[in-house]
Amino acid sequence: MNERIVKLKKQSVETRPYISTERAELMTDFYESDIHQKESVAVCRALSFRHLMENKTICINDGELIVGERGPAPKATPTYPELCCHSMEDLRILNSRERTPFVVSDEVRKIYRERIIPFWTGKTMREKLFGAMDEKWHKAFNAGVFTEFMEQRAPGHAILDDKIYRKGMLDFKRDIAENRKKLDYFNDPRAYEKDQEYQAMDICADAVITFAQRHAEKAAQLAQQETDPAGRRELERIAEVCAHVPANAPRNFQEALQSYWFVHLSVITELNTWDSFNPGRLDQHLLPFYEKGRQEGNLTDQQARELLQCFWIKFNNQPAPPKVGVTEEQSGTYTDFALINIGGVTPAEGGDAVNDVSYMMLDVVEEMRLI
Repeated sequence: MNERIVKLKKQSVETRPYISTERAELMTDFYESDIHQKESVAVCRALSFRHLMENKTICINDGELIVGERGPAPKATPTYPELCCHSMEDLRILNSRERTPFVVSDEVRKIYRERIIPFWTGKTMREKLFGAMDEKWHKAFNAGVFTEFMEQRAPGHAILDDKIYRKGMLDFKRDIAENRKKLDYFNDPRAYEKDQEYQAMDICADAVITFAQRHAEKAAQLAQQETDPAGRRELERIAEVCAHVPANAPRNFQEALQSYWFVHLSVITELNTWDSFNPGRLDQHLLPFYEKGRQEGNLTDQQARELLQCFWIKFNNQPAPPKVGVTEEQSGTYTDFALINIGGVTPAEGGDAVNDVSYMMLDVVEEMRLI
């Protein structure tokens, strides 16, 4: 590991996970308005996501090459009160438990006590779900006979294909527009429902573009303030990358990693997908960009390895948001099980899919020892 990676890894490993109320406050801001009462559920969620991406803190850490955090800083862990609102006792336990503790400041407690808990009590998905269950179910749940993570999170266990490396959000917006034009309101009773879904998708695509553009603007601002020429060039490069992806399809290795990371952050910011929202066959997805960079002479193995190391650190900066009750007791861990699949076979011929990026990733895993 070079000096940059040693520094970034040290920051990631040594920073204690702590609770951030930023997301909870932004979601409360949104739902305190009457917007959600005027729109369908799909459009409402999309608008709340847009509100998050337009207002959440933009964090670019010193020296990093892949940018973006779920919280306002590394290890700043958001909460999702619309799913499950932590009680004051939950916060006390989080701050004091031996396994997977989260630092809970006095300010966080104050915000929860005075604003988050009063607003969300009686409105959360967990309360609605539990309220629909009978006494026998509650006894079994509290005894740990079974646990259902969906009462505190959205579905994970998803693996992305290569589509986001071939298309940008602007391409998806064009696809969405074409599909909306094809809706048949006379013969399809679900046409309006589909239209609302398409509208929500379009809003979300714009929100992701906005989020990336805000990083581009932040990087450009930092570049103007940077006195070190090498650091200034890196920040200018980050600004260029974030201005291009994920609005457009990535053109090179760095853009491919950054584009995926913005998509990943968007999903885990919109809802708590703990666990297993995965990059999937990352070596296959990145290989064309790696080979193109090598052929054009603008990507060395050292540069590719460094970008992958920065990418690994980004995952380590995102502790799995804390659970409550018996669910936490059965799944206490900081990892959210975001996994990669290396090697395998090629989809068309069924041949050996192991490539140079596969081996490079194995080296990064062994050296970093983070995921």
